[in-house]
Order: sequence, then structure tokens, then C-alpha cells
Amino acid sequence: MDKLRFQSLASGSSGNCYFIGNASYGILIDAGIGVRTIRKCLRNLGIDFENIWGVFVTHDHADHIKSVGVIGEKYNIPIYATRLTHDGIQRSYCVTEKLFGSKKHIAINETIILGDLRITAFPVSHDASDNVGYTVEYKDKRFTFATDLGYVSEEAAEHLKLADYMVFEANYDEYMLDNGTYPIHLKKRIKANTGHLSNDQAGRFLAENYNENLKHVFLCHLSRENNLPEIAFQTIEDHLLAKNVIVGEHLNLVTLSRFTPSELYIFE
Repeated sequence: MDKLRFQSLASGSSGNCYFIGNASYGILIDAGIGVRTIRKCLRNLGIDFENIWGVFVTHDHADHIKSVGVIGEKYNIPIYATRLTHDGIQRSYCVTEKLFGSKKHIAINETIILGDLRITAFPVSHDASDNVGYTVEYKDKRFTFATDLGYVSEEAAEHLKLADYMVFEANYDEYMLDNGTYPIHLKKRIKANTGHLSNDQAGRFLAENYNENLKHVFLCHLSRENNLPEIAFQTIEDHLLAKNVIVGEHLNLVTLSRFTPSELYIFE
């Protein structure tokens, strides 16, 4: 009952939400999809909103915060975010229910303890009001979330290198983006150090920093227009293989769906 559990509810520019916890309680990382969808997914896990002890927001873009107002104010669930991110949430057009009593401020490198979960925010590079990833420690396991980042900074790298499991961005295939229909300014935004991580960037980082503690990598936030799950998987598998790291033997590699929940992962 107390084993660490993870499920991606949705992952992509249309909405992001992840559950991490155990069979009794847990937290959400982001809440960028509809409240009813979130609640339905949780109930399928045998959990409801009273079992969610907090929502931890990575940044204030609409696809990460759509439902935080309702979850926080209607269901009295604490919404944790940096002060700048909370300011952005309050200004956001997509959050119609503004946060008041449920608003909880966190600071970079501050650890929040909820039951057996220890959640620590670290900075990442993106173009929102403020931007963080999270490392969630549960007993002797470390699960790191790094989504929406233009490059892997030294501080983000230190968290990722210590992870047993990670959700890690592989947003776009460089060839597909270069030859796609996006306007030049949007292509530049995506490629910038405050944009998104490509398959190649993700693959190089994983190959160069692999260690035997890393068991699962969940590739997140794949672009609908500029990526395909099979391309992301193959690109990163090739980078790992070049360093003699074999997917399926040394670690498990999973591409997360944009719209449908992943399977429930229970870590021994």
C-alpha cells in the first residue's frame, strides 16, 4: 500500500498533470486539464481530491494551471508555487477562479514535507513568470520533474543526476520543427534557451549523465506538430546506445501521451 506510485494524466501543450504518491495520498504536479478529467483519473486510482495534499505548479502557462483555481478554492487543496508564479496565476485569463485561501508560496530549494513526501523546487529556464522543476523524495526514492526548459542548467542537472525516476522534456524533433509550418518567430522561441528541449538535447543529456540508479525516464510534453512518440523514443534510445546504455535492460524509456493517462506505475 505504501509503495511509490506515478501516473501521467496528460502531457503536452494542451494540458499537463501528473500524480505522484502512494495508495492513500499524493500530490499533483501541475493541473492544466479539466477538473472533471483530473477527478475521474484519480478515482480510477482509488483516490479522490481529499487524498490530494497539494498541487505543485511548475509555471504559469495556461497548459499547466487551467484548473488550479477550482481545485484550490472549491476543494480546499493547497496550491504551491513561487511568489512570481502565483502573481502570474492571478493575472492569467485561463484561471477564472482566483486563488485566495489555498495559495501557498514556496521558495527555490525549500523542501515541503507532506507525509512521507519531500518536495523541493529548483529553477529551470523557460519564458514564463517564473519556472521550476521538482524533486519528490519518497523514503529512499527520488523522482524528478523537469518539463518546459530551454536547456539543462547546472542546478537542474544536479537534481536530474540524482533521480531514480524522472519526467523529462523531449518537446520537438529538430528536422520537423525546421521544416514545419510554424512561423520563424515561434521556431526561434522554441529553440531558445528559454524555450523547449529537443529530442537531441534530451538524449545527449541522458546519455552523458546516465548512472545505474536511474530506472525510468518518462518523456513529456511532446509537440503534436513537431514530434512523434516513435521519433522521440528512437532518437533518445540511439543516444543512450552510443554510450552502451540499453533501453529495456539498463533503464525503461516511456513516451507520455498528450491526451490520455499513462498506465499506473508502482515502484518497488
